[in-house]
Amino acid sequence: MRVAVAQQPAKMKRIAMVHPSRKVDELTINGPPFYKAFFEELSRLGYVERQNLSVGRYSGEGRTEHYADLARDVVSTHPDLIFAMSGAIALPLKLATTTIPIVAISADPIALGLVPSIAHPGGNITGVTTDGGVELYGKRLGLLVEAVPKASDVRYLTSQPHWERPSGVAAREAARRAGISMTGALLGTTFNEAAYQRVFNSMAQDRVDALLVSDEGEHLAYRIVLVELAAKSRIPTLYPYREFVEVGGLMAYSIDLADVSRRVAGQIAEILKGAKPAEIPFYQPIKFELAVNLKAAKALGLELPATLVVRADQVIE
Repeated sequence: MRVAVAQQPAKMKRIAMVHPSRKVDELTINGPPFYKAFFEELSRLGYVERQNLSVGRYSGEGRTEHYADLARDVVSTHPDLIFAMSGAIALPLKLATTTIPIVAISADPIALGLVPSIAHPGGNITGVTTDGGVELYGKRLGLLVEAVPKASDVRYLTSQPHWERPSGVAAREAARRAGISMTGALLGTTFNEAAYQRVFNSMAQDRVDALLVSDEGEHLAYRIVLVELAAKSRIPTLYPYREFVEVGGLMAYSIDLADVSRRVAGQIAEILKGAKPAEIPFYQPIKFELAVNLKAAKALGLELPATLVVRADQVIE
């Protein structure tokens, strides 16, 4: 005699997604391409939202001074894992918990104090580092000067904390090595439309030649505002992510976001299945993509060199 045994439902896993500035309704499979690729890869690896995966979504709303409070709030919900989408968010999360696994997308995690080693992170944090150091900033500055050969006054759009951290130091060192005069266009500690407007008004008065935007994730929530202000001020701008070019920005030199999304999903799946973050190395992307927007160049009166356009991975006309 055979006895039917009811199949036990898969145990629901709970993760918290914490972005420094994006609206929570963007952090879904129907949101920007990064999140679509992220959730599709998680699904391929066996974790499907509302079936065996519960997702809590949080935004820092660009208010860096409140990130510590947000970190404590997230930790208090006791998720199985936290996905921190910036180093600035990961740092207060590290202070708030030493036991909940954290997967972070971050600039140099060693310089930030997140982990002692990329290969052997130890503790409860692993993830992806988006920082290519002085060489990456040198490449971005080189591309910007290639597009705007006569640029003598270049600004670096960043928050005050980022300007003072290792990434800001690396950007200044890259400019020094390239013999480029670059100073900070500082937003202060809060990312909002008023802060961007203030900085662009100042740059317009100073007749700035070109602008490099830091790779802080907070900018993404204001990408349309930022691109529109750059166009209105007629300042040729190089952005850290392709998403800016897709909404009208001039140029971007960025990591392959689809690759990063899949790598992060893979790390999260490993940990949910029992792996320890301490034993999962930080992933360092080796592929970077150049995107150019010829329509934006034309509006600025720029004739981008053919040698630059032909090297682009994505050209928007």
